[in-house]
Amino acid sequence: MLQTRRCLDLGASVDPANVSNARRLVRRMSETNVDRHDLNGISIGDTTMRFMVIVKANKDSEAGVLPNTEALAAMGKFNEELVKAGVMLAGEGLQASSKGARVKFSRGKRTVIDGPFAETKELVAGFWLWQVRSRDEAIEWAKRIPAEAFPESDAEIEIRQVFETEDFGAELTPELREQEQRLRAQASASAKR
Repeated sequence: MLQTRRCLDLGASVDPANVSNARRLVRRMSETNVDRHDLNGISIGDTTMRFMVIVKANKDSEAGVLPNTEALAAMGKFNEELVKAGVMLAGEGLQASSKGARVKFSRGKRTVIDGPFAETKELVAGFWLWQVRSRDEAIEWAKRIPAEAFPESDAEIEIRQVFETEDFGAELTPELREQEQRLRAQASASAKR
């Protein structure tokens, strides 16, 4: 039985059994030396900036309303464009906060708070991880997200730059830098299984 995912399915498939395979495909493509192009088809070469593109939750996503076939098809086509352009590193839709939890840290104590969470506008319904040459390029891609993905509700997309190792300067000692590289390699190897 085919099951669809809640809110935006940011992978290429709506079958949950195929989602991890879709993620592996995207990850492998992003690790290859692909010829990258901007929105106008002009080669842009290697890029070093990554952005998390956050799809904010709304009343529909928090109510578990699934996207219709038209929305899934439009998002699938858009995601395919992102992958072909070498922009998309990862992307997923998230279940409603009623299925989630928060862990609060306060003065050495940890408190678990079960969802749902009240402030819908502060919640995340999905995300992409994009590799682009600039914030402006990320904005241009975000403006191309198909309106069909949000047929009966308002939507908001937030774009946040991801820290790169170089951003931490001298605070990231050679030992910490080596640990970071080792952990990334291990995580990448685990993801390919």
